[in-house]
Amino acid sequence: MRHLIIGSGPAGVVAAETLRKADPVADITLLCGEPEPPYSRMAIPYLLKGDIAEAGTHLRKDADHYATQRIQVVHGRARSVDTTGRTVDLGGGQRLPYDRLLIATGSRPSRESIPGIDLPGVRSCWTLEDARAILALAQAKPGIRIVQMGAGFVGCIIMEGLLSRGVDLTILVRSGYMVRRMMNPTASGLLQQWCQAKGVKIFTRTQPAGLSAADGVLQVALADGRVLPADIYLSAVGVDPNLDFLAGSGINLGQGIVVDEHLQSSVPGVYAAGDVAESRDCLTGKRQLNAIQPNAVEQGRIAALNMAGRPTAFKGSFVFNVLTTLGLVSSSFGEWEGQPGGDSAEVLDAARYRYLNLQFQGDRLIGANSVGFTDHVGALRGLIEGRVRLGRWKQRLMEDPTQIMQVYVAGVHSVA
Repeated sequence: MRHLIIGSGPAGVVAAETLRKADPVADITLLCGEPEPPYSRMAIPYLLKGDIAEAGTHLRKDADHYATQRIQVVHGRARSVDTTGRTVDLGGGQRLPYDRLLIATGSRPSRESIPGIDLPGVRSCWTLEDARAILALAQAKPGIRIVQMGAGFVGCIIMEGLLSRGVDLTILVRSGYMVRRMMNPTASGLLQQWCQAKGVKIFTRTQPAGLSAADGVLQVALADGRVLPADIYLSAVGVDPNLDFLAGSGINLGQGIVVDEHLQSSVPGVYAAGDVAESRDCLTGKRQLNAIQPNAVEQGRIAALNMAGRPTAFKGSFVFNVLTTLGLVSSSFGEWEGQPGGDSAEVLDAARYRYLNLQFQGDRLIGANSVGFTDHVGALRGLIEGRVRLGRWKQRLMEDPTQIMQVYVAGVHSVA
């Protein structure tokens, strides 16, 4: 059996290792789209900060790990997939055959459509190559000016690394508040105040009209007429799944690759995992992309078992995010925006940057936002993902949301 995995992020690596355990004699090929050992993008902020060296970003620290596992690592990019002939075209006449295929190609930074976006000095912070370029300029020119467009999840986790290098950081936020896909306005407001107190300049409801260059310096022209000079313009406006190479493959695509409960696509023998897999949410049943690393790892494992002939159902993805921004921990779980007709409760201590918002449907907790409540993360996830009926404990939480841990420990699963 020939197993081919396109993508060498956490989903792909875990899938390859799971396949080796499940199928000791199979041929396993891992296609890596960058000229690097398989690495974690989530480690890049720690590289920027100087907490780890480049080797610390590698998903497996032993240089012989893949050879020992008899996993062939091939560096190259998939250009197209022939699902009839069961081959993947890498260009230049090179094709990789397969019997079972896993697509785990992850995401790429969204591209802004503004004049000047191709100028030198415009970067994302998504790859090791990006990190090297940013670090080289920061070391060569202390106090460099970075104008960053976007304050989503990725934009927020890289702030600490950038500031630790002494950069002058300005953040532009197109919407009215930061991390709007995981936070309500109250939580976002606390995060903004925290970042500004740490020296970050933040302009909300602001976006560039275009970029130009003068004497080696970028000029970021804002829609209101202001112009910000920058040594680096950092575009962090979101990510999109890597799907372009699947055109003409016959694989059913929605927002991502539409998969069934076994993570198999519409084409038998072709599976998907991670950022590209459009699977069902375990709470709502809705199909969606869930681009978080824990989900990718679990999907990689489940897909590999099915590829190896061990039928295993994926229970569905669970939407949650835990974000650390300049030392402040925030989180969101499930349907944090709530449902029509549902109840909600919140507690706010702005002076201490602490906030907790709970969303209910009937006597179940269905979603939550939190800032500064690090001890409650596991309890929030357990109650929401477990669809626990709170019974009489719901009123306790309505009166005091901070009792979440006490309710969890009390074992409310036994309450009718």
